[in-house]
Amino acid sequence: MTDDLARVLREAQEAASSASASFVERIAARIGLHASAAAVFGDPVDRDGVTVVPVAKVRWGFGGGAGRGIDGDGDDGDIGEGSGAGGGVMASPVGYIEIQDGQATFHRIKDPASLVPVILAGAVAGWLTFRGLAKLLRG
Repeated sequence: MTDDLARVLREAQEAASSASASFVERIAARIGLHASAAAVFGDPVDRDGVTVVPVAKVRWGFGGGAGRGIDGDGDDGDIGEGSGAGGGVMASPVGYIEIQDGQATFHRIKDPASLVPVILAGAVAGWLTFRGLAKLLRG
């Protein structure tokens, strides 16, 4: 039992000092570099005294992990190491800021797809209401 505890502690120390942690950090930094409105929509545009600045909602997620382990019994086992990471970026336009004559105005871009959840929730609520009313009238 003491050998198992010593082995587990050694594995934990090796995993903590592993270079894999910096691998995960490098991947996260690389994904984060591209998560911006400028990367998707470009820089502000200035024409005839009017400046247009794109506005976006940018979301990104990331997950990763690393580990080491010993295969076999005792101190003669093979040591293996592995790491993996993944992530994604999603940007969607929200609108743009128009700057003209010292005044800034925000113009929202309407996305019809954003209404789909509201319509579905309304349909379900209506169906449940009518179903409840029908039960009340029958009983």
